[in-house]
Amino acid sequence: MFQLLQRPFVVACVAALCATLTLSGCGPQPTYQVIQSPPPARVGTVESLREVLEPKDPSGAGLIVGGLVGGGLGSLIGGGSGRTVATVVGALGGAYAGNQIERSQSQMVYQIGIKYDDGTWATIRQTAPTGLRIGDRVRVTDYGIELLR
Repeated sequence: MFQLLQRPFVVACVAALCATLTLSGCGPQPTYQVIQSPPPARVGTVESLREVLEPKDPSGAGLIVGGLVGGGLGSLIGGGSGRTVATVVGALGGAYAGNQIERSQSQMVYQIGIKYDDGTWATIRQTAPTGLRIGDRVRVTDYGIELLR
């Protein structure tokens, strides 16, 4: 019996050794890592500020919540196959209503017109108030706008 227990162990060890030798021949691993540097920050002057009321982009939450509520209410109606139909119709109607409610909401967007030092222009859109004024010097990066003092 001791020999039977050793045989699966030996087979497993030989299989692991073969797999290790096979994978080690796949090629050397690089000893360096290439990291893409972030784009350089651009410096410019705030030339315009606008507050614009825009419709929100639907996230899908209204669709899902509306479908769940409508389906739940529909399941309270009738019995048997009528209840199934009411549940499906309630879910579809609730999903439609929830999506329409979500689409009807709007949000304030701040558009900041910036003239960069190299003469190019950009408009930055963000949903948070900036506290910037026309004439402020700013640095624009991928992380946002920074006021220069």
